[in-house]
Amino acid sequence: MSHKAIKYNSIDLFSGVGGLTAGMHNAGFKTKIAIELEEDAAKGYKMNFPDTEVIPKDIREIDVKEIKDHLRDGPLYLLAGCPPCQGFSRVRKLNRKANVRDKRNSLVEEYFRMVKELKPLTIMMENVPGLKDYYLFKEIVKKLEDLGYNPKVDIVNVKDYGVPQNRKRLIMVGSLLGNLEIAPGTGEKRTVRSEIEHLSTPEESDDPLQQIVANHTERIMERIRLTPKDGGSRKDLPDEYLLDCHSKKNIGFNDVYGRLRWDDYSTTITGGCLNPSKGRFLHPEQDRVITPREAALLQSFPEDYKFPTDISKGSLALLIGNALPPRFSYVQSKNIKEHLDQHLG
Repeated sequence: MSHKAIKYNSIDLFSGVGGLTAGMHNAGFKTKIAIELEEDAAKGYKMNFPDTEVIPKDIREIDVKEIKDHLRDGPLYLLAGCPPCQGFSRVRKLNRKANVRDKRNSLVEEYFRMVKELKPLTIMMENVPGLKDYYLFKEIVKKLEDLGYNPKVDIVNVKDYGVPQNRKRLIMVGSLLGNLEIAPGTGEKRTVRSEIEHLSTPEESDDPLQQIVANHTERIMERIRLTPKDGGSRKDLPDEYLLDCHSKKNIGFNDVYGRLRWDDYSTTITGGCLNPSKGRFLHPEQDRVITPREAALLQSFPEDYKFPTDISKGSLALLIGNALPPRFSYVQSKNIKEHLDQHLG
C-alpha cells in the first residue's frame, strides 16, 4: 500500500477547539491525539472530532510514553501545535516595553520536548508574531536545527490565505525528510460580505450560535444605532456619546464600538469578539455585535462547525478567538502533505 493511499498520522498539541485539526483533516491527515487542558475547549474539540483521543492534561505533566501508547500504529508524520504565549501578544504588550511575564510562555519548551522525544517526520507551529524575538524560541529553533529539522520561520498574514481576516501570525515548519518551505499565500481574497452576508438574522435563525447576541443598555444601543453603517467607528459619534475613557488622547483602541466593513477583511477576531467594547465587532449593517457563528465564519470555520452553547458568552468568545483559522491551517497542512507524498511515495 502506498503512502499516498493512507491518511498520515498527526498530533495536535494545545488543540483548543480544533481549528488546526480541521485544516489538517481537510488536507489528508488523521489526528490521532489532541492535548488540551481547558475543559470547554476539549469539549468543543470532541464535538467535532469524536475519533481523536483527547488527553485533557497539562502538557507539562504528560509522559511521552502515554502518547506513544496511543499512537502504536506506524510513524508520526506531523506534530503540530499552537503553544499559548499570551505574554507576547500585541494587546498584552500595549504600553509595555518588555514582554509580559506569563508562565505560559515556557510552553514552547514543551513543544520542543515532544518533538525531541516523538521524532515526527515533519513539524508545524503557529503563534503570535512577538514570539519570534523571544530568547527561548530562538534557542528552540537552534535545537531543532541540531535535530535535523531545518526549521523555517516567518510572520505571515492569514488574509493572504483565503481567511477573511487581518491577522498576523508566526509560522514555523520543518522536516527530517528534506527542505520544507512555508506555504505561500493563495492570492484568494475573502471578505466579511462573502462569509456572513447570507446568514439569517439572529431573530430568524434556527442556528443556536447565530441566536446568541449581547444585550446592551439603552445608552449603548443608542451609540450603536448612531454608528454609521459599513465601517463607522466611535470617532463618527457626537461628543456627548464618547465614553470618558475615550475622551483622552491616545487612550484606548480606536476600533472599539466600530462596525465591520462588508467588502474588506475583518479586524482580528480575538477572545473579546462578542463584545463591542473590545474592538471593531459590530455587524456592518444590523445594530448589534456579531454572533458566535459570524465570528467563527470570519475565523474560516465551516458553517456546520460545533461549539458548546452551554458555556458563558465570554468562554465561547475565547474558544473562537483563540483558534487557528482552519483555512490557514489547511493551506500549510496541504503543503506538508505534498512534501510527505513527494518523499515517501
